Amino acid sequence: MAARGEFSSRLGFILAAAGSAVGLGNIWGFPTQVAGNGGAAFVLVYLILAFVLAYPVLMAELLIGRSARSNMVEALGGLSKKPWPSLFGLAGIITVSLILSFYAIVGGWMFSFFADSTLKLVQIDSASEWITSFSTTRNLVFCGIFMLLTGYIVIGGVKAGIEKWSVRLMPTLILLIIGLIVYVSTLPGAIEGWKAYLVPDFKQILNPDLLISAMGQAFFSMSLGVGTMLIYGSYMSKSENLPSIGAAVALVDIGIAVLAGMLIIPAMYVALASGVEIFSESGALIAGDKLIFTVLPDLFSRIEGAGLFVSCIFFALMTIAALTSSISMLEVPVAYLVENKKISRKIAVIIVTMIIFSLSTIIIFNFGALFGLVITVTTEYSQPLLGLFLCLFTGWLWHRNEILKELKLGFENAEHSLFWKIWPVYVKFICPLIIAFMFLRSIF
Repeated sequence: MAARGEFSSRLGFILAAAGSAVGLGNIWGFPTQVAGNGGAAFVLVYLILAFVLAYPVLMAELLIGRSARSNMVEALGGLSKKPWPSLFGLAGIITVSLILSFYAIVGGWMFSFFADSTLKLVQIDSASEWITSFSTTRNLVFCGIFMLLTGYIVIGGVKAGIEKWSVRLMPTLILLIIGLIVYVSTLPGAIEGWKAYLVPDFKQILNPDLLISAMGQAFFSMSLGVGTMLIYGSYMSKSENLPSIGAAVALVDIGIAVLAGMLIIPAMYVALASGVEIFSESGALIAGDKLIFTVLPDLFSRIEGAGLFVSCIFFALMTIAALTSSISMLEVPVAYLVENKKISRKIAVIIVTMIIFSLSTIIIFNFGALFGLVITVTTEYSQPLLGLFLCLFTGWLWHRNEILKELKLGFENAEHSLFWKIWPVYVKFICPLIIAFMFLRSIF
């Protein structure tokens, strides 16, 4: 069997792990959560909870992965020296595969709008109606293209695939966001958007719904619970200081979410000033797919001269955000096949890509019944329960001395650090209670 892959640099790992965390939810979910939950008050609560809740779970995954140097199934079974935790590893692989099956459909939509804008830029618009309309054929074609792109990157392995492309895609993503922020801020109506985003309504800061929303956003925005951070951690050098590298990943993820808000909210108010409706019947800002595929394209079409170019850049940005997450999701089941079933990486990628595309096809042909159901089951039920298990595993099943030994490999004075004085207690008691509370509240 070939030597196991490893990230060649600290920057490569940070960009790859942050890329996994930075997905479409950060760019279209976070900004509208902010606008609907007290503006800067939500941002403040989110920043606090990202480090109080999400960061400790992120550290648990990175520690498990780097210590075990294996996929989620082998890691949980090996470190606990018990067979049953491996079942949670399998559940993680199934969950992440189901998440990717619907994520690939959405990624395909992003790529289709990017293709449409690009073709219109070179004055080819004969296929525009088919490319941007919701149809089974269009969904299948672009979902397939998106999965091929994802598979192509993952076939390259850790250094030549995931790291190489993350180091290219993530800086491009950040530059595109900043460029669009600067441009949108010069348009009429942008100032109102900045006010909606940045002016805090501190009366809402203790609103239970705001707290739950911020906790959910903090937890789910970092791709926690399904093994993506665990598998990336397993490819990390033993000489790295885990608490600081984990903090860097969290900061990049949070930073890009905040940047996305600086783009999306002002853009929505620019759309309002241009005559586009941005509020739903309930008075809330339009969010989700309607925001991305109706409100913003309508805005781009009204910008004279630069509209098509801005549209092209925006959907390139959305496609990159989707890709950086999808490659980490695909790597989870691929690593399992390579390490447990001794299948070559290329064959493993082909098998998993075909399976996930088959699942996507089933969803596409039964869109009304399955699309929302798969999202709910995976992100609202399976993912938090797996995150809860990883906390319990790290706090109760994995021996504390073994965790400290792993931590000290890249952090000599770990036992005297503030991190070691706080984190074990957090991950053992506080995180499980918060995640369990979040989960129960989302149900009842």
